[in-house]
Amino acid sequence: MEGGSICSTVSSLHCDTAPLKIVRAQKQYMTDSLGVQYLDCVSNIAHVGHCHPQVVTAGKNQMATLVSAQGFVNDSLTKYVKQLISYFPDVLSVCYLVNSGSEANDLALRLARSYTNRMDVVVFDEAYHGNLGNLIDISPKMFNRMAQGKREFVHVIPYPDTYQGSYRDDDPQAAEKYVKEADRIITQATCNNRQISCFISECLIVNCGIVVPPRNYFRLLYNLIHEAGGVCIADEVQTGLGRTGEHFWAFEQYGVIPDIVTVGKPLGNGHPMAAVITTQEIADALGEYYSTFGGNPVACAIGMAVLDVIENEKLIQSAKAVGKTLLENLQILKTKHAVAGDVRGMGLCLGIEIVQDKCSRKPATELAQSIVYRLKEDHHILVQVEGPSHNVIAVTPPMCFTQLNARSLFNALDIVLSTCYQPGTVCTNIVDAQGSRSILSMEDLDSLKKENVEGPEAKRPRTSYDDID
Repeated sequence: MEGGSICSTVSSLHCDTAPLKIVRAQKQYMTDSLGVQYLDCVSNIAHVGHCHPQVVTAGKNQMATLVSAQGFVNDSLTKYVKQLISYFPDVLSVCYLVNSGSEANDLALRLARSYTNRMDVVVFDEAYHGNLGNLIDISPKMFNRMAQGKREFVHVIPYPDTYQGSYRDDDPQAAEKYVKEADRIITQATCNNRQISCFISECLIVNCGIVVPPRNYFRLLYNLIHEAGGVCIADEVQTGLGRTGEHFWAFEQYGVIPDIVTVGKPLGNGHPMAAVITTQEIADALGEYYSTFGGNPVACAIGMAVLDVIENEKLIQSAKAVGKTLLENLQILKTKHAVAGDVRGMGLCLGIEIVQDKCSRKPATELAQSIVYRLKEDHHILVQVEGPSHNVIAVTPPMCFTQLNARSLFNALDIVLSTCYQPGTVCTNIVDAQGSRSILSMEDLDSLKKENVEGPEAKRPRTSYDDID
């Protein structure tokens, strides 16, 4: 998720009707211009907590000493890179410091293409990897809604969604079948004289709705990509630095080692910094690379403070414990409420998929938006929606999120789900121009959904992945 405000990432519904103006934040709380405090379950960028005093002090002290060391020896750069690299497998030994997740993914593509001397990229359907031109080209979430469409060097494979996808959680061979789909598409590309340079993906697939792939999926898929002559890029912009609660990086959960890893905004707790980590062999293929602001002394000081806070405050262990409790409680909501179709995730990266009913699993987009709105208005809790149908409520708070916060979120969700949904009626709480609220019937909701979904930005009709490619 590159950039964006609360309004653009959470819900256009409640921002259009009741916009937030955030004026300050601390830890896992944000305060608006009216003095109302909100529990922030959105800001994975503020990784160790908003305005963490150790991070703020490190940045202020360095800014008062030396801001730029362009062209000169910078001890803080060497120290920070060494500290960051220590969290990676030994083979990933070269680090480039840049300024944003988009810049990191852009550099990762350059590295892959320079090393393989190929152009083509394999991506998940509905993936998003940044807002630069060449990243829009490899982000189906964007190019599917744009006139340019898919470029010939992009090959789209289905992401392994075992709840809504073709192969589901009751299929023990789901991983193999999804990889077989990828194999067919890559084989078709090869037959058309298209040679694969790389595959890029999140390992916990946030932008597609907090999708958790089967355990052996990435091992099989990475083998397939390597056999095709490509390299594997892990996009850890949203999932790295211990967010999953088990490991420092999400790819470790799957027992694989990517060829290139990209890390973004959480490195600086919101300060603009990012990194690309790769092997010496791949780095040698790129040649010279230079960034004026990447790895500047202020960024490095802040980056070291973030890593220290993660360790000293045991935030990974906390994410595991709090995430486990929250996941268990959300499972209770799943059994209690008909519209809570699925609950999934790891650590402090969780999703609740809102559906019209559990049998059809049909996404309930407007209801999900309504829940987000009600949580904000009635309970002062900020969440966001993810996924192609915008019906997955995503919980990605700062890592200082506590057990008490988890309980508050659970209780609020329970209340909202209990009062918002009744058979035949959805409480959308849409506020009209006069400030009054309205209850929409299912017929009204269908009409609203048609108006919203079939507008100019609607998804194109689904076809087979072979036809897409």
